[in-house]
Amino acid sequence: MKYAQLPDFPADFLWGASTSAYQTEGAWNEDGKGPSVIDVREEYPEGTCDYTVATDTYHHVEEDVALFSELGLKTYRFSIAWTRIVPDGDGEENPAGIAFYHRLIDELLKYGIEPLVTMYHFDLPAALDEKGGWGNRVTIDAFERYARILFREYGSKVKRWLTINEQNMMILHGDALGTTKLRGMEAKKDLYQQNHNMFVAQARVMIACHELFDDALIGPAPNIAPVYAATESPEDVIAAENWYAIRNWLYLDLAVRGEYNGIAWGYLRERGWEPTIEEGDMDLMKAAKPDFIAFNYYNSQTVGAIAEGEAINDGSGDQQIAWGEEGLYKAVKNTHLEHTSFGWTIDPSGFRTVMRQIWFRYQLPMILTENGLGEFDTLTEDGKIHDDYRIEYLAKHIEQIQYALADGVQMIGYCPWSAIDLVSTHQGVAKRYGFIFVDRTDDDLKSLARIRKDSFFWYQELIKNNALPSA
Repeated sequence: MKYAQLPDFPADFLWGASTSAYQTEGAWNEDGKGPSVIDVREEYPEGTCDYTVATDTYHHVEEDVALFSELGLKTYRFSIAWTRIVPDGDGEENPAGIAFYHRLIDELLKYGIEPLVTMYHFDLPAALDEKGGWGNRVTIDAFERYARILFREYGSKVKRWLTINEQNMMILHGDALGTTKLRGMEAKKDLYQQNHNMFVAQARVMIACHELFDDALIGPAPNIAPVYAATESPEDVIAAENWYAIRNWLYLDLAVRGEYNGIAWGYLRERGWEPTIEEGDMDLMKAAKPDFIAFNYYNSQTVGAIAEGEAINDGSGDQQIAWGEEGLYKAVKNTHLEHTSFGWTIDPSGFRTVMRQIWFRYQLPMILTENGLGEFDTLTEDGKIHDDYRIEYLAKHIEQIQYALADGVQMIGYCPWSAIDLVSTHQGVAKRYGFIFVDRTDDDLKSLARIRKDSFFWYQELIKNNALPSA
């Protein structure tokens, strides 16, 4: 549907930007921090750096937050490193780590920037992983304890909380991400047991948040992508609906409704991968009520039916690209869409599709917590970064929020990835997303100087006027 005039953004719209702890902070073993599963990784894609220094935000708190204020951010979405708070996941608290996040949050509040805190963004404590990770229910207890420490320390300062970032990506592509181990002969069954246990942990934390605070808001943060059928054939349409349910609705149906999606459960049962559900688990999930839905959107996926014995597309190793699965679907290239330098589809209209589908399915306010363009930004001789391609990408996606608002969708904010350059999951520092350039490469730390990109000034104008800048 087209509209003669699109609505304005709400006056209180939360313009923000996002990062995660392990991709920006560095200082991986300083001030009592324990190792996470990210820190103990032994292999990285060729030519990419590790996360030991990242973009060193741990040592640039005041400088970086001052830049976020200059940018005009209304909110800043960041994650807390579990192992800074509890180094081994479930043992002694680390006062220095707790103090660091007080410092960060206080600095944000000084400038009037609302903290939007992610409790868990891929970086499970390595000590818990050695005990079986999310496959062991002791991790459920450990996560609730960790969350209650966060509530105790920061609950008077933080009003919006995110539980788990991209749980679906950890399950579907955890091996590629380095976050979820497959153990034993029944690897997939174990994987979906981990998934179930994460949902139980999330439910406990949402309930605890509402018990402790009258005004706090909390919600999940999955990665959601529209799934298109490769053709109009009924078989392709069914394949797309199946993958939509397994990739997307499984995660939001459990988080919001406290129930397993029927298509996804049938998929697990058919393969013998259904998790063990202990007494009280589903009651707990039914009782846990999110206040809003945060979601990450980068691209769409196109799939078709797969014939028996047909080879699947095994993908590029990047968690956002559909691969395929025997008996379920195959990935198909969408020739109607452009692609980034890293092979991801560029699909602003798909963003509108996702907003509409989430809203009309769950009727909860939504905030976008990741959306952005990773590219090979170049620092010119005059010390500038001309990233018009990023401005174009963001403008097209932000315009779709206005279309969604016209459709009746309740969007409350937009936090693109990322506020500042960071170490990406698969392409290191070379794949840059930020509004702020950090002067380092994958093999040379250089000065770590912060430099405003052209997109910085564009987004600054957008936030100031609460409207897309004129072309």
